[in-house]
Amino acid sequence: MLELIELIGKASGGLEVADTLTLPYDARQKSRQRVELDSGREAAIFLPPSSRLCEGDQLRTSQGDLVGVRAADEPVSTVRSDDPLQLARACYHLGNRHVPLQVEAGWLRYQPDHVLDDMVRGLGLTPAREHAAFEPERGAYHDHGSGHAHAPHTNAHGHPHDPTHSSRGNQP
Repeated sequence: MLELIELIGKASGGLEVADTLTLPYDARQKSRQRVELDSGREAAIFLPPSSRLCEGDQLRTSQGDLVGVRAADEPVSTVRSDDPLQLARACYHLGNRHVPLQVEAGWLRYQPDHVLDDMVRGLGLTPAREHAAFEPERGAYHDHGSGHAHAPHTNAHGHPHDPTHSSRGNQP
């Protein structure tokens, strides 16, 4: 079985992939799993626990070959609008619910959920159910591939603030 052992990141010029791996969003969040490459070959992903795969990433096999990552088409809710303020409001409310959200010029996309769709309709927008690639924002505090995690920040009052944990309800 082929072993995928290193996340290279986005494709850079000159390197040719030996195969591709197409996965939906949820599967691209798993750092250790058995998969089937697009060629039909079986493979196993062995990456550090915090690894997340994105469209265009490349994985190095234990033999040194490269495998390109593709985002599979999957069920999504897509909201389109020419009104940036309406889209910003929808992003705000979806973000408050910690919904993985893909944000692009003139549209946004999330995993389908009738409660979220109803909320978006209540904001005056119309979600459309589609089959499309889903590549949500990674978040402001993710590791940008630098190989290190970011240290906690200090807030305006000089107290440490870890951006990965909420401080609500923990104040003296």
